Amino acid sequence: MATYAGVDLGATHVRAVVGNEAGKVAAKRSAPTPQGPNGIAVTEAILQVLRETCDAADVRPKGVQAVGIGSFGPLDLAEGIVRNPANLPDEIDTIPLTGPVSNLVGSRKVSLHNDTTAGVIGERFYSDRNPDDMVYLTISSGIGAGIAVDGNVLAGWDGNAGEAGHMTVDPTGAMACGCGIDGHWEAYCSGNNIPRYARHLHEENPVDTAIDFEDPDYSAVDVFEAANEGDAFAREVLERVGRWNALGVASIVHAYAPLVIYVGGAVTLNNPEWTLDPIKEQLADLVMSNVPDVRETQLGDDVVVRGALASAITGGTGERERAN
Repeated sequence: MATYAGVDLGATHVRAVVGNEAGKVAAKRSAPTPQGPNGIAVTEAILQVLRETCDAADVRPKGVQAVGIGSFGPLDLAEGIVRNPANLPDEIDTIPLTGPVSNLVGSRKVSLHNDTTAGVIGERFYSDRNPDDMVYLTISSGIGAGIAVDGNVLAGWDGNAGEAGHMTVDPTGAMACGCGIDGHWEAYCSGNNIPRYARHLHEENPVDTAIDFEDPDYSAVDVFEAANEGDAFAREVLERVGRWNALGVASIVHAYAPLVIYVGGAVTLNNPEWTLDPIKEQLADLVMSNVPDVRETQLGDDVVVRGALASAITGGTGERERAN
């Protein structure tokens, strides 16, 4: 039976899986994503995790028939690299991907996708409900969307379609995104930026709160924990975040008219009541077209890496054989 591999390059972790043509995973491994000193260090971490996964599956790297890679962007598909990623330190400017992975496995069948595009490929392959018009949305350290329209997975110029987190939701531009542009959805609602947004709101209107902004380990987790414990300021922050999320999803609906939107990413999976629920509650009042079914991904943290595996199996479509 043929063997395939999938790789997920995220801002915090590198994941890899090895599986068969049915998408059944034989082994998976992960490691922290290097934060420097350069892009080659990230490439070497990917290759090492892929070697370890092959070892765990008792497969030689050269025995892998094809590999799919889901990665943060921006991508350069022609070169098979990531250029100037927004969510890693500035010294990491270029991360080679397809060439080194192709050399490791001895196959030219290495496909590269934006991570959320890999996510929608995974949802098309594994989910029970997988219509021709669907979206996978991640709300995590960043925000992005993988999109399928009329059965076609959208890639866009250089594979950068679906960068929904860089849609402008706030024309006043109160918050700057990691990409350097003001007012982007990701600047308010990503795991990296929720704590910045909370600090900004508190500086605008200082009120009593349990959040310790001086804690060197202060993060989005502190905002969610305070809100869950009844802190009024933290709850207000997350209510605003929920509104921005609903506005962002409404724009996706108007642009692509999906029947179903699967939502994942660490922020969503760990806090569905503050992320998924506001989208479901507010969406009908924000769209003029059909309201899609919005549901949490059933693939959890593995949605991108499983999507990368599905890409390797299906040649990038995620399309399963359907009964006649």
